[in-house]
Amino acid sequence: MAKLRVQFESGEPERVIEFDPSRAPFQHDGRPGSILDVLLAHGIHLEHACGGNCACTTCHVVVKKGMERLSASEDAEEDLLDKAPGLTPTSRLGCQAVIEDPDAEIVVWIPRYTINQISGHGG
Repeated sequence: MAKLRVQFESGEPERVIEFDPSRAPFQHDGRPGSILDVLLAHGIHLEHACGGNCACTTCHVVVKKGMERLSASEDAEEDLLDKAPGLTPTSRLGCQAVIEDPDAEIVVWIPRYTINQISGHGG
């Protein structure tokens, strides 16, 4: 079972999710098995103004552990991340970062700020 540990800048308590990546998709937003997909399926809200279609940065997360266990980022994601506030070398879009390893242990931090490139409003 893969493990996803979620930390929040907002001060919400840390959450830990254990799941089987081979059962993806779990929801209908983001790539199947993505961080967004897993979070939504386990009742954890992650903003995704574009519906998880790689068209905004509202699902920006910072990967604190396990970056090598995620799918590689593609050009469209990299281009959007350049516009994300608080960009770090381990920033990913939750809708695009797929947890591929069934034994992965991933730790993500969800920043308080987001930017919606579609409507121009922050989340």
